[in-house]
Amino acid sequence: MNFVGKTAIVTGGCTGIGKAIAFKLAHYGADVAIIDVKSLNESEDIIRQINNSGRRAMYVHSDVADFMAAEQTIIKVFEYFGCIDILVNNAGINRDGVIWKMTEEQWDSVIDVDLKGCFNFIRAVSPYFKEQKYGKIVNITSINGIRGKFGQSNYSAAKAGVIGLTKAVAKELGRYSVNVNAVAPGLIETEMMKKTPGIVQDNALKEIVLNRFGQAEDVANLVAFLCSDLAKHITGEVIKVDGGQYI
Repeated sequence: MNFVGKTAIVTGGCTGIGKAIAFKLAHYGADVAIIDVKSLNESEDIIRQINNSGRRAMYVHSDVADFMAAEQTIIKVFEYFGCIDILVNNAGINRDGVIWKMTEEQWDSVIDVDLKGCFNFIRAVSPYFKEQKYGKIVNITSINGIRGKFGQSNYSAAKAGVIGLTKAVAKELGRYSVNVNAVAPGLIETEMMKKTPGIVQDNALKEIVLNRFGQAEDVANLVAFLCSDLAKHITGEVIKVDGGQYI
């Protein structure tokens, strides 16, 4: 895989899976724009490491749920790098709760970030991809968007929406040689996962056929493949990275 001369945008790229994706794309030669709501201080480490590796990196503080901010972010990235070739919609949050206790804020915030955030950035980058007749979009969904999850009706709904969005946009942009796919991780060992209750982790591990938690790099490897020309004839797909947790 070779991304030299290409620019990638990774939302939620300061930590966890997003950080691993940003490093992986840079490793294969891409310049990377990190989009996050984390502070500038929290982004400095990944920006420095990518720059030190010989690739260029920039950080844009932006809320993916903000439609106008997404458009302005895409403009900033294009002006800085001169091109945009790859979009990875990774930013996401969870606000868990059973449906009879879930608040409107819990519902709206997850839908706004996890689903609308994908729409906002796809909408903003599409004119660039259409004009150049090339582009790679990878949306990070979840196995819980396929099967549903107790206590996560908002998250499951948002991630299911991402799957529908992926398939529809794949049809709309396919004529412009734009590949649009989704990656559906199971439980991945990140800092966020480590904050979940032990019983939740234990129950998830029992579901995983390979009997181990996935690593952020496992997801990043698949994302890099889908962003490469090795996957030029793959679009509209949802590929699980879950060690058999779904089955």
